[in-house]
Amino acid sequence: MTRTARDLLETTTRELAPDPRSNPLVPLIARGEADPAVLATLALEQRWVIPADRRAFLHLAERSDPESAAYFTALAEGERLAEHHLRPFTAACGVDEPQAAAYSPLPGCQSYPAYVAWLALNANPADAVLALSVNFSAWGTYCATIATALRTHYGFGDDFCAFFDFFAQPAPDLDRMATEAVQKALDAGRLDENRALGHARLLQAYEANFWAALGERT
Repeated sequence: MTRTARDLLETTTRELAPDPRSNPLVPLIARGEADPAVLATLALEQRWVIPADRRAFLHLAERSDPESAAYFTALAEGERLAEHHLRPFTAACGVDEPQAAAYSPLPGCQSYPAYVAWLALNANPADAVLALSVNFSAWGTYCATIATALRTHYGFGDDFCAFFDFFAQPAPDLDRMATEAVQKALDAGRLDENRALGHARLLQAYEANFWAALGERT
């Protein structure tokens, strides 16, 4: 039986689900035991990640077939909205604009957007669709946990949690576009599953690096 894009996406997401032990920081936040200063660092790092990823997604869209381009364009628009939501969270963490401008990002946190930029320049776009879709599942789960903890343990209101709520909510349109892009690539013989899985594994590793680098600030 021919493998479908939906089967491939679901199977790959299950196979590459991160080991819970690879991210000790989010459980710490979930229990309300993380220093609030770590939340400020998270906000500051995301101020670097979000615009970098947006530019990378736009570049991928320029290199893509129509189905993959639609997916990457939607991702770029999502990053634009996320950047808007990030501002209230950053302010709620006590970070003002001069502090943000003077902040030096952590290499461990910025390895993820650096690799996304590498994908934008070098990866087959269809392979990147599969790899990014797999990684976003873990990121969404982390954001849902943090959003709950911010309200429960840190006294943050809805406006200040909007950044995490945005990524935590289901995105059926994005899932549909990813499925269509992967299916088109499968049908045309343009998807290299092994290479896409390699990209996905590296994204998951760099995601773990992001949280580990933040955790060193606890």
